[in-house]
Amino acid sequence: MTEVLDLAKRLIAAPSVTPATGEVFDELEAMLAPLGFAVHRFRAGQAPEGPVENLFAIRQGPAGSKHFAFAGHLDVVPPGEGWTSGAFEPKVRSAPGGDLLYGRGAVDMKGSIACMVDAVAGIATDAGTISFIITGDEEGPAIFGTRALIDHMREAGHQPDLCLVGEPTSVRRLGDMMKIGRRGSLNIWLEVEGKEGHVAYPHLADNPIPKLVAMLAELDALVLDEGSDWFQPSNLEITDIEVGNPATNVIPHRATARLSIRFNDRHTGAELSERVIEIATRHGGAARPVISGEPFLTPPGDFSDIVAAAVAAETGLDPEPSTTGGTSDARFLRAVCPVIEFGLCNATMHKRDEAVAVEDLAVLTRIYRRIALAALAR
Repeated sequence: MTEVLDLAKRLIAAPSVTPATGEVFDELEAMLAPLGFAVHRFRAGQAPEGPVENLFAIRQGPAGSKHFAFAGHLDVVPPGEGWTSGAFEPKVRSAPGGDLLYGRGAVDMKGSIACMVDAVAGIATDAGTISFIITGDEEGPAIFGTRALIDHMREAGHQPDLCLVGEPTSVRRLGDMMKIGRRGSLNIWLEVEGKEGHVAYPHLADNPIPKLVAMLAELDALVLDEGSDWFQPSNLEITDIEVGNPATNVIPHRATARLSIRFNDRHTGAELSERVIEIATRHGGAARPVISGEPFLTPPGDFSDIVAAAVAAETGLDPEPSTTGGTSDARFLRAVCPVIEFGLCNATMHKRDEAVAVEDLAVLTRIYRRIALAALAR
């Protein structure tokens, strides 16, 4: 337990608000290099979304052996105010259920990465090829992060057979849930142009707000589907409306809004975009869609069985296979190989006083070691 706790503390102590660069990657490289990993670091992209630092580390096994990959991110969301102690000053404090390690990234997901490193330290080189796919931009736009890492792996000829992403998937207890898929994510910016004028002379103006309201009412009334075998129903949410009109006697010239759609495997981002564009156009407006990711599913089978067996051996739990929650970089990695997400309890992620149970770090290390060994022995 001491080793993984020290590794987690070192990563937390390196501030890494997205996009992360520098010190936190230095720490991870210093952990992996002594274990025999060839570490490749590079930066991708330009401002404003970049540059983003990425790390790919690989330890080659015997020729023809299986290749198992751990994936994750070192960047964290901004800490915010009101922490009991410094967000990047890792502290262990006693609690009724056992000691807790506090710090930004404790569960999302520097704690999981520390467990990955400690797990690999106990696996012999001849067991097979192991790699780490680590970005500094999962919490941000995610344009120059894992996608750039995938390009790097393809150019280098490194194709994992299976990949485990260490997102915090557990809910009430470590091991109660794993993610075998995720819904897609689509954001759409809506705009209606009008003609400004005095409110007393509406015939000389063209108010865009009623058109936008009618557009949003039709969109909000849509029932996209009733769900599918492994996915909950898709949902469309209005996330912003803006006119920016400071005057009480002026009809504005423009009104805008924004939508977010989380969609299951009954849809594609392109199909939903076209549907919204048609509705916006019919109401005299325009729509600009941005697809953040398509839905994916790793159907229950050999890989989920490996994860479930490892969890059961260490916790006695049978993890629920789920596709709930937000997006992750698994949406990109699924194009490379089958991918499953499994990690720590998510109750405090993105909150102040983010914390992980110290005992959970030790247990997750053992689970990760079992998963890697079983995957390499397939």
